[in-house]
Amino acid sequence: MANRYRVAWSLSGTVLFVVSAGCRIGPKYTKPSVPVPPAYKELGPDEVGEWKAAQPGDQLTRGKWWERFNDPELNQLEEKVSIANQNIIAAAMNVQQARAIIREAHSQYYPTVTVNPAITNSRLSTAFGQTVGVTYTDLSLPIEASWEPDLWGRIRNTVKANTFAAQASAADLENVRLAAQAQLAADYYQLRSQDSLKHVLDSMVVGYQQSLGLTRDLYTAGLNNDEAVAQSEALLKATQAQDISVGVLRAQYEHAIAVLAGEPASTFGIPAELIRVSLPPIPVALPSGLLERRPDIAAAERAVAQANAQIGLAQTAFFPSITLSAAVGLESISFTKWLEWPSRVWSVGPALGQTIFDGGLRRATVQQFRSAYEQTVANYRQTVLTAFQQVEDNLAAVRILNQAIEEQDSAIEIIGRNLGEATARYQAGLDPYLNVITAQIALLNLEQSKISFRAQQLVAAVQLIQALGGGWDASQLPSPAEMGRAAQKSSH
Repeated sequence: MANRYRVAWSLSGTVLFVVSAGCRIGPKYTKPSVPVPPAYKELGPDEVGEWKAAQPGDQLTRGKWWERFNDPELNQLEEKVSIANQNIIAAAMNVQQARAIIREAHSQYYPTVTVNPAITNSRLSTAFGQTVGVTYTDLSLPIEASWEPDLWGRIRNTVKANTFAAQASAADLENVRLAAQAQLAADYYQLRSQDSLKHVLDSMVVGYQQSLGLTRDLYTAGLNNDEAVAQSEALLKATQAQDISVGVLRAQYEHAIAVLAGEPASTFGIPAELIRVSLPPIPVALPSGLLERRPDIAAAERAVAQANAQIGLAQTAFFPSITLSAAVGLESISFTKWLEWPSRVWSVGPALGQTIFDGGLRRATVQQFRSAYEQTVANYRQTVLTAFQQVEDNLAAVRILNQAIEEQDSAIEIIGRNLGEATARYQAGLDPYLNVITAQIALLNLEQSKISFRAQQLVAAVQLIQALGGGWDASQLPSPAEMGRAAQKSSH
């Protein structure tokens, strides 16, 4: 008889395994379609030399993209960001949590085995309607096992959903890393623009001091009036004040860089230096390649896949669940006979559960996850549209600012000649000092604008690289199999 039970148990387990392997509930996943333009509008055939369209065999920006700017100080700072930025560390821990959740879901494939030894002292007052007044001690050592076969794919859909969520977390980590790296580069070049601005203002202060000395000499010689001296002195003082105030914004950028690099602002410093870099040539691929090169797009797409798996998980609630359970152990009221073979106890058998009426709960749950899926699709498409906008914005910024800098250089050259002529005519007594001041102010404004344009162009270049995905592409995203293996490995 025992052999019959064992054979029946083995056959039922085999049948359940086959059924479990063959049934899959839920919609098949397909990546949502998105509108992709054939080319970038702001990257025309007459594009400036700083940017070029990618050619077959071109190496797009990979890995340490900031090294293209050939700035040793920036390179050192970026290395610190990669290992010490707290937002990156937090995102990395989020990935570890996601992998642990995969392991939690994967554990449901296996039986649960528990042991619950107990020694219970009891008094039985009545038995079968008679007063007995018996006190006894029950000693038990049960080992229980239960297993729910994955007949309808509930566990598989849970594992898939958690795996896709872990992939999204991995992409989010790279997006946080790229954002921190780009923010540091942008802040760094804004700081360098303040250094360049201070250099210009220092030079202007020296020039204005010389002009003030000239006006005073002419006034002493009776060739000028005190109005010119007052104007020259006022311009010098105003420029000195502006020169000093540059330190405020520079300090703020330096403090922001310290936080990004994971260091206290109180002990962090960057030596002053002028902007000496030029725009690196960054190949810009076709728009279709952008979908594979942005970690935020990958994260949004994995969120869609996760939502799709959640639909299948909700649909499994319409099907019955079967639980196979077994228990074996030792039980006795005598301590000396507790561990003897005659004290053995066992039980085995399946249990089936099915919800008959739930007031529409399951249907509402499925509808909830279908709506959540449509929401993630819309979010994915919006992320793609935003990515194209960011690339176009920064392509336009780089191109237009390049033209503005060229015009600014021409204007600086012209006003420089005008200042020289105005100074010479003033010294000759032909023109009032107001003409010199006007030319000096115009030159200072043009120099400041050029520095601002140059800083904006470098920041736009950094943001363009970020918009193109930096050094990341979709091939770096761990596959579902790799995520599963990593989760399994870390569980041992």
